[in-house]
Amino acid sequence: MANERKFISENVRRLLLKEYLREQVSRAGFGGLDIQRTPLGTRVKLIIERPGLVIGKRGGAIRDLTTALENKFSFDHPQIEVEEVKNPSLNAQIMAYKLAESLERGWHFRRAGHSTVRRIMEAGAVGCQVVLSGKLTGQRHRVEKFKQGHIKFCGEPRVQWVEEGFAIATVKLGVIGVKVQITHPDTKLPDEITVYDSIPEEKEETPEPEAEPAEKPKEEKKAKKSRSSKKKSEKAEKKEEQAETAPKEEAKVEEAEPVAEEKAAEEKSEEPAAPVQETSAEPAPQKEGAPPSEDGAKAPEPEKESEPEVPEPPQKEEAAKEDAAESESKDSQDDKVEGGEADASAEKQ
Repeated sequence: MANERKFISENVRRLLLKEYLREQVSRAGFGGLDIQRTPLGTRVKLIIERPGLVIGKRGGAIRDLTTALENKFSFDHPQIEVEEVKNPSLNAQIMAYKLAESLERGWHFRRAGHSTVRRIMEAGAVGCQVVLSGKLTGQRHRVEKFKQGHIKFCGEPRVQWVEEGFAIATVKLGVIGVKVQITHPDTKLPDEITVYDSIPEEKEETPEPEAEPAEKPKEEKKAKKSRSSKKKSEKAEKKEEQAETAPKEEAKVEEAEPVAEEKAAEEKSEEPAAPVQETSAEPAPQKEGAPPSEDGAKAPEPEKESEPEVPEPPQKEEAAKEDAAESESKDSQDDKVEGGEADASAEKQ
């Protein structure tokens, strides 16, 4: 229970601070407030349309605000920062204050509401809604809404993309509440779908070298595992190829060995063999004039070297053929003569 009371008291204090700063900075265009607690103290960030009015001459106005926060609201070491609004027409709180001021100055509520919506949509908003509630034209209370564009009322898009501002306008008839809702231009709604005719080509950008993180992502680990598995598979394939080629090489070596042995045997057979002397039991007959050997057997005669035949030239061969033909013709004539003489002697007898 004590913790709940602590949270409630802290939120009440922040709400009172917001109302106080809104009154003090109303002329400068109050656009919002952000309070953060830090180890050095409390940091208060003000969003202002005209920050010069908040800072004051030589920072005198902002020093007064700082002392007031420390004394009235008991914040430890408050630090006030002022930020200028880039586009006031897209700030819901500023537009709510301006609409309330226009109603207090006597503008008709319809004219004021339509002009505010038109200004917001011309600034580029996706949607806008203005709600005026109170005694607008008479003694009876009523509510008027002015809407244009797209507005979300619930869910995550409502929290993320829709900004809301509230202000109070005091008129003769009573009090009029002003609420402004704006959907920002960079809103991405869940029902928006874009269909492309063709896939847009992505420009190739040279990636900047980044420092390698301490823990590599899972994709790099998977890539490393795939590389190691590829290397292992390549090594296994190489081993299989070596195992297949080894028996072929051994067979080639075995085939080459008998061929080498045959060549060596042929070379040995080509070498001249030493003469072998055969001793026979019976002595060989000796030729006349040859000296007898000690054992009574004659020594074998040395073989005559055969002279190489010189081929006769073609002219000599033709002459030899002609001589042979002439001798044959003469022989045949002699045979005829002898045959005739033999016949004649036979007739005489």
